[in-house]
Amino acid sequence: MDTIPAPPFPAKAPWINVATLRMDRQQGRPVLIEFWDFCRPNSMRTLPYFKAWHERYADAGLRVIGVHASGFEPSADTDSVRAAVARLGIEYPVMVDVDLELWQEYENLGWPARYLFNAQGALHDFHYGEGAYAETEQAIQELLGLSGQPTVEPQRPEDVPGAVLTPQTEDVQGPYSGPYEAGGVWAVVDGAGVLEVNGEPVEVPGPGAHELIRHETSQAGTLELSAGPGVSVLATCFTPGVNPAG
Repeated sequence: MDTIPAPPFPAKAPWINVATLRMDRQQGRPVLIEFWDFCRPNSMRTLPYFKAWHERYADAGLRVIGVHASGFEPSADTDSVRAAVARLGIEYPVMVDVDLELWQEYENLGWPARYLFNAQGALHDFHYGEGAYAETEQAIQELLGLSGQPTVEPQRPEDVPGAVLTPQTEDVQGPYSGPYEAGGVWAVVDGAGVLEVNGEPVEVPGPGAHELIRHETSQAGTLELSAGPGVSVLATCFTPGVNPAG
């Protein structure tokens, strides 16, 4: 794996939080890249770890880079990505992969996807989807000569290593009302306004993936979801939860 070189960034891609970066100018430091989309709940769920790794390891030499690759129409606009980066408090560089050019170079399989390159620009570690946070951080520490330090605490019960998860209800296009089983319920929305969730108003400030309901373990429930003026629900998504039986 350590013979696979990092593909170059597209020359004309827009960048946020930094001037244009070149991958070949990152030699001498490890680089952690994540393909993400602010309209994808699983990207939002990995975000706290990437922000923490940037905060912990940037001064030690790690370069964290988010590559925003849109899977929904609201997140295909560069200005919308820029607004989401500001709203979400992301301080590390973000490249907007407008035409999925870098996505195709990586032959990427989905969101989120993380790739860790060593100081020579060769692939050291990778992971698709959520999870494996401690393993990724340990690989970062290895490249920085910091092995053995504590890793970021799990952000939710289902992130604890060895947690037994219950399969969740499948995602549904548009606003969903009906029974579900999950650890959490999210809506992918366009616009801004108020959603009504089981009779309660939930304000959404703009396009993106927004968590509506969160359970400590996987729970069976019923959802009644509708959108008010100015906002539309593109998809209702369900995230896994810990099996309450252990």
